[in-house]
Amino acid sequence: MNLEQAVAHLLHTDPQYKVAKETVRGIQYQVFCNAPRNLRALLEACAPAYGNADLLVYQDERWDYNAFCNDVRRLADSMDKILAVRPGDRVAIAMRNYPEFCILVMAISALGAIVVPLNAWWSGAELVSAMKDCGAKVVFADKPRVERLKSCGEHTNVTVVGVRKANGDICYTELRDAGDKTHWPTWQIDPDDDFAILYSSGSTGMPKGVVQTHRNAISAVHSWSMSREMAPLLDGAPNPTGRRPSLLVVTPLFHVTALHSNFLLGLATGSKISLLYNWDVEEAIRVIKAESVTRFVGVPLQSKDLMERAVLLEEKLETLESIGGGGAKRPASQVGELAKAFPDASISSGWGMTETNGLGITIAGPDYLNHPEAAGRLTPPLQEVRIVDEGGANLVNGEIGELVVKSPANMRCYHNQPEATSKVLRDGWLYTGDLARMDGDGLIYIVDRKKNIIIRGGENISCLEVEGAMHRHPDVIEACAFSIPDQRFDEVVGAAVYLRSDADLTEGQLVDFLSCHIAQFKLPEKIWFWSQPLLRGATGKIDRRLLREECLIIKDVGLPVAGLAGKSKEEIALQ
Repeated sequence: MNLEQAVAHLLHTDPQYKVAKETVRGIQYQVFCNAPRNLRALLEACAPAYGNADLLVYQDERWDYNAFCNDVRRLADSMDKILAVRPGDRVAIAMRNYPEFCILVMAISALGAIVVPLNAWWSGAELVSAMKDCGAKVVFADKPRVERLKSCGEHTNVTVVGVRKANGDICYTELRDAGDKTHWPTWQIDPDDDFAILYSSGSTGMPKGVVQTHRNAISAVHSWSMSREMAPLLDGAPNPTGRRPSLLVVTPLFHVTALHSNFLLGLATGSKISLLYNWDVEEAIRVIKAESVTRFVGVPLQSKDLMERAVLLEEKLETLESIGGGGAKRPASQVGELAKAFPDASISSGWGMTETNGLGITIAGPDYLNHPEAAGRLTPPLQEVRIVDEGGANLVNGEIGELVVKSPANMRCYHNQPEATSKVLRDGWLYTGDLARMDGDGLIYIVDRKKNIIIRGGENISCLEVEGAMHRHPDVIEACAFSIPDQRFDEVVGAAVYLRSDADLTEGQLVDFLSCHIAQFKLPEKIWFWSQPLLRGATGKIDRRLLREECLIIKDVGLPVAGLAGKSKEEIALQ
């Protein structure tokens, strides 16, 4: 079967993937008729189906589906009775990839409360800012995050629950053990109730809270589940191995890729899910072998590390059936290299956004090998896609315009930002800010970004946020952040700065100053100090693109910045 035939076959033969038109908040969408109504219902359906099978593995700790559900019910009960968490309350999670993160996501959502995963790499000030923005009532935090919060002094009125030896207002294990594991919460949860607020670095500076409903998340998970069912039906598909699905989660759970397309999808499909606290290629190889991992999803940097170390150690990693990528574009050359190193695995990649609950475009197998520059094809069956010009008119195949998508997986809104919401959500269509083209076969190619975003190894960084931190320094008159190439992370932060004439500020001093305001991964790797105002375009605004080009030329030819402002590339090259 080809893709269209496989989609049609499942839609007509499998009731769980039946679709129909439904109006949601005044917009008509294609929706799954028989999908779970909420995440609690999803988990309730999984427990009897998979029971004693391992669900979570972390180092020497294990939870089967029954034990996992017991912990979820106990925590939900104690959060209700002891912490008075109610439907609609915001509960934040600030920690690395611990099993407690997964348990908490389901316990919070089972109550009808709203999950707020916070970036564990943020500074204390950034954590506090997000908690104030979302109005968090409780935060579950591990030791480093508790310490960062305490360093901010009197920050919020939230109750801090310490996880894994963290000294909070209350201990996680004591809270869990005080709950009743025998029953599920009875609060009513409608499909279009809010499930989570995930913070995403955007083009406007500070991270925006992406509000996701239960329907949003379930639509994404059910679409991926359907794609898994379709895969064996496609022409040229490898013979099934019969192995139980086993995932290795190596990206942070506070990101949509790990939380939705790894954990929630793994939960729904009866998978075993192994967690890494942080990226360690040696540990990843050990876990892949020990837990018979079939699916690996990481940013391109992690796939590269895994491939190089496996080749060096002559590890075949025969259980791997899929090596996926996301968060950043995989170099075209890496696709063939991965296929050569892991001949039994399907190499895949995906494009999605926090705003789409991770659902978007995918490509895998021979299709990917033949089109390594492509982002892929739209994931069926709920999504619609258009490529539009500046006025919103549809473009023909081959023309470059903004990628816009429509599906019930798209976010409800940006938290407390109606203007920002109205700019990107129009009549159910999400304007992604990515420039793309589509060929006659339906393959989509992402060619550029409209948004001022730097993707450092899969981590999004707002140029405006970095610039805002720079402008806090009294010696900085103008600042402009931009991406610069990096061999390991693909791109990192660079910046051009125009200082007061009497300033005596070094690059190291400015970076030290910035480290008090933004997370470590957002700090510039290189700063160019300009002796004149930064380059501007015809409108009088700083020309980010041209400034980046000239700074990189300055770096390449080894020239000082002073006196070069306003000169052309050709003039600079001749000096």
